[in-house]
Amino acid sequence: MTGDRPDLTVNIGSIELNNPVLAASGTFGYGEQYAEVVDLSRLGGIVVKGLSLRPRPGNPPPRIVETPCGMLNAIGLANMGLEEFLNEKLPWLRKLDTVVIVNIYGHNVEEYGMVAEGLRGAEGISALEVNVSCPNVEQGGMAFGTDPDASARVTEQVLKKADKPVIVKLTPNVTDIRSVAQAVERAGAHGISLINTLSGMAIDVEKRVPRLANVSGGLSGPAIRPVALYMVYQVVRAVNLPVIGVGGIMNYRDALEFLIAGARAVQVGTANFVNPSTMLEIIEGLERFCRAQGIIDINEIIGSLKED
Repeated sequence: MTGDRPDLTVNIGSIELNNPVLAASGTFGYGEQYAEVVDLSRLGGIVVKGLSLRPRPGNPPPRIVETPCGMLNAIGLANMGLEEFLNEKLPWLRKLDTVVIVNIYGHNVEEYGMVAEGLRGAEGISALEVNVSCPNVEQGGMAFGTDPDASARVTEQVLKKADKPVIVKLTPNVTDIRSVAQAVERAGAHGISLINTLSGMAIDVEKRVPRLANVSGGLSGPAIRPVALYMVYQVVRAVNLPVIGVGGIMNYRDALEFLIAGARAVQVGTANFVNPSTMLEIIEGLERFCRAQGIIDINEIIGSLKED
């Protein structure tokens, strides 16, 4: 504790974060748009927009729909591709005084490895976050993350090609998320983040058509928080890896629930669209809570759930 300020430093394996609050992939771009209104150096880190080997335009509009307590998105992983990211975005990102994690994906195992290999030696990147919620084109479009074996193969391939810690981001659209978490742990992952969005849809009742051009999309926001929290609780107890909690976190009390359940850090996503200062407010809220509780180190809170 510095003065009366509690120590919010946490570690995700070998990665040290100034505090446990990170921007979730796909909700914060590459940080540039928020830099004018948010002091990025105060964040624990930024997980940048999902990156593929080649540029992708994503799905046609409409591809975002507001729902009660959240939103549906079917952006379709639109991004600039590996080469442009390295040339146009990374030089700016490496100037930031915060941890930068790059979210990557592919549509076959080899593609994942190629993106990881393309990021080898790239300065300014602390870790890779592997999105296994993508469709496996070689298996009829089933998401890699719904199959423990497929998730493990992706993890192994990325680890072969990467020179940075590998965090695997799990999909909640499975029967038992623990089996997937255990599979990627056996494959050698350095950490796990969860959850990605839940599958959902919305219908225009006057026109009687889907409100998303893609029909279905990913549900995020506070509506999914109880699901995310329970899955984090399960995974923390099923593996011996650091876990990052994601899903519907809107304020510091939401973040505390994930930390108490055992997550070592949290990612904030949809809340950034509502209030760009949400993450700073969460960090300040965590500091106030620790002071009020006489806690000098945030790690005293992590995994402190009483189950007796």
